[in-house]
Formats: sequence, C-alpha cells, structure tokens
Amino acid sequence: MYLLPKPQKWEKREGYFEIPYDGKIVLSTACDPEDYDAAVILSKDMESYGGFSVSVTRGASKKTAVYLTKKEGLGREEYTLEVSAEGITVTGGSSDGLFHGVSTLRQMIRQGGNRIPCTWISDYPVIPARGLYYDVTRGRVPTLEYLKKLADKMALYKMNQLQLYIEHTYLFEDLTEMWRDDTPLTSDDILELDAYCRKLHIELVPSLSSFGHLYKLLRTKTYTHLCELPDADQEPFGLVARQEHHTVDVTNPDSMKLVKQMIEEYLPLFTSKHFNIGADETFDLGKGKSRKLAEEKGVERLYIDYVKEICEFIVSKGRIPMFWGDIICHFPEAIQELPKETICLNWGYSPVQTDDAAKALAKAGAVQYCCPGVCGWNQFVNLVRNSYENIKRMCTYAVQYGAVGILNTDWGDFGHVNHPEFGVPGMIYGASFSWNSDIPEFDEINRQISRVEYQDESETFVDLEDRLSDCWVYKWRDAVLFAENRCADFEPYNADAIQKVPELLAKIEEILSGMYQASAKMPAEKRGILKPYLVAARGMEILQKIGVVVSVREYGKEPVMEVDPKQLAVELEEWFYHYKNVWRTVSRESELHRVEYVIFWYADYLRK
Repeated sequence: MYLLPKPQKWEKREGYFEIPYDGKIVLSTACDPEDYDAAVILSKDMESYGGFSVSVTRGASKKTAVYLTKKEGLGREEYTLEVSAEGITVTGGSSDGLFHGVSTLRQMIRQGGNRIPCTWISDYPVIPARGLYYDVTRGRVPTLEYLKKLADKMALYKMNQLQLYIEHTYLFEDLTEMWRDDTPLTSDDILELDAYCRKLHIELVPSLSSFGHLYKLLRTKTYTHLCELPDADQEPFGLVARQEHHTVDVTNPDSMKLVKQMIEEYLPLFTSKHFNIGADETFDLGKGKSRKLAEEKGVERLYIDYVKEICEFIVSKGRIPMFWGDIICHFPEAIQELPKETICLNWGYSPVQTDDAAKALAKAGAVQYCCPGVCGWNQFVNLVRNSYENIKRMCTYAVQYGAVGILNTDWGDFGHVNHPEFGVPGMIYGASFSWNSDIPEFDEINRQISRVEYQDESETFVDLEDRLSDCWVYKWRDAVLFAENRCADFEPYNADAIQKVPELLAKIEEILSGMYQASAKMPAEKRGILKPYLVAARGMEILQKIGVVVSVREYGKEPVMEVDPKQLAVELEEWFYHYKNVWRTVSRESELHRVEYVIFWYADYLRK
C-alpha cells in the first residue's frame, strides 16, 4: 500500500480492521461543526471504494468503527492515525490536522476497500502552505464542476491553497470589451468555489494581474491609452505577442486607479487572507511612455514604487499581498521597502533550477514561497520528468531557505492545449515533496501515483505519460510561432531533427498500446483518462507529419517519409473535431477559437 504524501512516521502492524456494515463514524465532543464535512467525505469514500457507507454520529457509540477527535499538543496540521483490530482512531491537532488524517485513511480505503491494514502513523508537513496555481486565462477557463474536482483531488493529497490566474477572464463590471469574446468566471462561480474549498480546508486565494500581463485590457479602445507601448490596439492579436507585451503605463495615474478599481471589485468575493497582485514579466517597463522617467529614476525604481503602492493598498484592505519575484530577485534588497507582510513568489521552472534566487531573497529578508511548475505549457502531454526534477529542487530550496510555502504552477502559454488532467502527476509531486522532505526516486513515485491516483495495478501509467511527452520535434510552440510569423525569415525549429519523425511515430504507437494495457488494469471509472491521451498523441503524430511538409517546402529538406498534404489536412480537421469534444468535457469554450485559428491555418497551408 502506498500513501501520498509519504507520512513522516509510519509503523505497519500485523492484521486488519474490517469495517462492519453497521459501524459508525463517531465525532468526539472535541470536534467542531466543520469536522462533520470530513466525516461525510470519508463515509462516501467507504461506499465508493469499499462497497458500503456507514452513518455518522457525535459523542459516543457502541458501534464505533472510526473515531475522529482532536488533541492539544499536536501542531495545527499534525495528526495521528491508528488502526487496530478493534477500530480506527484519527486525532488531529486542529480541524486541519484531522482532515489530513481522514485524507490518509481515504487513500487506504481507495486501495484496499473497507478492509484496512493495522498501522500507526504520526504525520505533519514540513512546509505550511502547499498550493496549486492554475492558469484560467490563456486558453482554458475550466467549468465550475471541474474546478471542484480539482479541489477534491488537491485535498486528497493534503494541499491547502489554490490560486486561479486571472487577467481578463472574470466578468468585471464595465470591462465588457476585455472579456466579451471569452467565457469568463462570474461572481457566482467564485463564491461557490470559495465555499466548496473551505469545506476541503483549502484557501482559495485571489490572483489578479495588476502590472504586467494585462494584454487584452490594454488592447481595448477604452484603455489602450494606459498601455506602456503606444497603439497597442492596432496590432493583431497574437499568442506570441500576448506573452511579451502587456505592461501598464506607470506614469499615468489612471493606470493605478483602474487596477485598484478591479481589485476592489474582485477581492470581496474571497474569504482568503491573501491577495496575489502578479507583477511579473514587466518586459516593456521603461521602453515606451515611461522611458523618460525611467532614464531619470531607473526602471527598478519605477517597478518598486508601483508594486509598493499596490501592496500597501492590499494591506489597507486587511489582506496579505503576494507578488511574483522574477523582477525583484535582481535587486532583492528592495524587498525591505514593501510592507512587512508581503510574500514574494519566487518562481523557476527549469529541471536544473539553481538556488540563486531563493538564496538571494532569503538573504534580503524576504518572506517567500518557492514556485515550481508541472511543465505542461506548450505541451500536448506534460513533460513529466522535467516537472519532477524542477519540483524536487524547488521544494528542497524551500526547506533550505525557510520558505513558508510552495506554489506549484500550471500555466497555459499559447492556448493551454494540454488536457488539465495531464498535470496531475506534477501536482502530486508538489504535494508530496512539500509535505515530506524524504523525496522518492522518479520511477518509484511514478509507480505510486499510478496506483494511488489511477488505481493502475500495473503501476506503469505515469511512466508511459513521461515517455509520450517527448515524442515530437515539431512542437506546439513551433507550430504557433511559424503560423503567426507567416514563414517570414523565421525557422521555427531545427529542420534536421525531422529525421527522427518515423522513429517517433513508431514510439508513440508503442506507448499508446501500453496505455491501453494499463487502462485494462484500472477500474472502469478511471478509464476515462485514456481518451484524452489518445487524442493528444494523435495530435502529436499529425504535427510531426506537418513538420515534414514544412521542412520540405520552407527549407528544401529531403522528405523523410511520404506525406500527402491534402489528406493530412483532412486528418487534422477530423482530429480537431475530437479534440474539441475532449476540451468541452472539462472547460468552457473560452479561447478554443484561438487554438482553432492555428489548426485551420495549417489545414489551409497544407492545401496550398
């Protein structure tokens, strides 16, 4: 049996406790009303994975099967779990700790049903805040149902913070130009999700771009004058440009006025004590309308003055400001100018990420989170090994330099083309490594995730995802760059790599056969994950064949395989029909039309 995250102390004992059908989950008198939610969730898992549920009561019972209680002296998130032949006792240091103990018991039930092996566990996290940062702006806006399922999954692995990345995908009043071509989240969505997360002991933290990454807002007719670069609304929309040009003009007081107005509308929807203002990748600062002021004061001064004013505004609202640390890590001493409550989100996504930024921020006295990533951006299938290496390093640095949190990111650059479920292994890496510093080897934790999350008895599914993720040389990023630059003096990839395409296509087929076999070792309710992988892999195959056509037409390469461009256009359009169906199972329409534009551009290109 596997448990994720791995408990700090775990003593396995002889025997089993078999939960009786007429047993009860008993909440002690030390429990609070909110602990009833944990008991109900536990009972539902007993029914789903053990075949029957038991009733919940409070106080005492002669038929106690599971006893939930709390005890002074344990840490807030600490718990103990004891299973003996007579019954099960879960003890938490608070409602948070009790909930985590119940989550561990739920994992045991999911693997063994209502027959629980005797054991003793004493457990607690090494890092207090363990979060997921999910991009709901640059491509996908998930359905509320999916966001709730995501929160359920996070809770099972003891994560306690969720942030949704918002630029323009909230239904702000009077900003209709910004979201009119999208399917934004509403106040009803946020309020309902906030309440749902609270029951799972997850803090739903508001995150709103306020400095950089305001591309769509700054392209509207009403607010283009607030863009650092002039005439932003005259340029055609671009998935590439959106990543690069998006900074407000700090010299115009209306910029701060508008941002504060957005914050005041958005902040009250959340019960969180935090607010993330973004403030990352302000690439254009000092290059346009603020150039003259930047020459006088310096770009760094323009940056810190603007961030300071927003942070002070957040503090005045009784919240703790957060901001991304990619800019300030180059002059970390400026962190002392910000309100003392401010949390710096130190991100870095390389599989060989160094500790330079974490060390510098710690030395400067910053309160920081370390923020790795699940490595799904620009991918049809997430780069599993890269995410493991990156998350392992960042969680290690967090412990080494006293970070108070881990915020594991799932970005949607260039349309968020990967299915959201593909980020789950990376999410679990973050949950596990931020809870327990004893980090398993790559192959070992992948076996454990395959069993616990996918209930794959072959324990191979995550390994297959890892192998599939790198089976392409003409990648989605290459495809977008080539389409948006219209082939003008731009080589999107090393055309010589196309030599590998026949080999990669054979490898994809081999991996998919393995996924079919692994899915046969899963229960029926888990097999739905197979189709998204099949569709993603088919898209990777078609892109490789498109790469062959591009290498011949644009760069005069010899074809490495026979490809009929017109027939390939048909296959691409047929594939996209199925891709859209998979998209709509978990996401609103959102920016599907942006992906569609790229796909149809290639279909037309192939028919030339």
